[in-house]
Amino acid sequence: MSSARIHRTAIVGPDVQIAEDVEIGPFCFLDGAIQISPGTKLLSHVTILGHVEIGQGNVFHAHSVIGDAPQDVEYTGGVRRLRIGERNRFREGVTVHRGSERGDATIIGSDNLFMVNSHVAHDCQIGDRVILVNGALLGGWVRIGDAAIISGNCVIHQFCRVGRLALMRGLSRTSRDIPPFCIADGLHVLRGVNVVGLRRAGFSADTVRAIRRAFVILFARAHNLSLALEKLIASGPLLPEVREMIDFIVSSKRGVVQGPRSSQAKGESDDD
Repeated sequence: MSSARIHRTAIVGPDVQIAEDVEIGPFCFLDGAIQISPGTKLLSHVTILGHVEIGQGNVFHAHSVIGDAPQDVEYTGGVRRLRIGERNRFREGVTVHRGSERGDATIIGSDNLFMVNSHVAHDCQIGDRVILVNGALLGGWVRIGDAAIISGNCVIHQFCRVGRLALMRGLSRTSRDIPPFCIADGLHVLRGVNVVGLRRAGFSADTVRAIRRAFVILFARAHNLSLALEKLIASGPLLPEVREMIDFIVSSKRGVVQGPRSSQAKGESDDD
């Protein structure tokens, strides 16, 4: 701790372990079995509580509250954890809670951006390169796949999953799973494929076409999803990304968001 830069107004509890090259700014409060890896910065007025492991190069902005007790009426104060990867950014007012009575840990990957006033509830699992835009709220046990975008003021019910590279439009809400690579809008509506996101992620034109075709088979018409899955599987050799969509849908316990049931279901993105 001797080489860390700790502002004189910060309060650091006796069980906190701070690595070299960590900066703790004015009026920060740290209390609990907290481990902070090199290169992490707490800019000011940051609160970190409980059993929290923080990887390298994270940045916490003013009034973020990390590792506080879960908002779970069954929680009795037992040891639960929060694990944070590397190079995440937590903007003003972000809240991330540790695990609940029935769980163990909230887990956050690396290179994520949590914008102002976004919330990650107990036992969530966040992948890598995820963006939670201002006011996005995750209930307990939510799973977010790599590179997904949860837009402003979106709400996700507990136990739901959002697949890799999926996109929720602003003000959307869901109590069902959102498949990988898709755009969700409103309440339980899929508008198309996140084509722009796929291209930015380096997906080939052939892969994007295959995903769009799969989307049309699965979601373009009002039909039995199980039959649509059978049709897609029987249509010939499938790329790994299409298999990923199928496996996600088959493994869903809450059911998946459905398509718009109109001529709009072309597998297009807003910007395509």
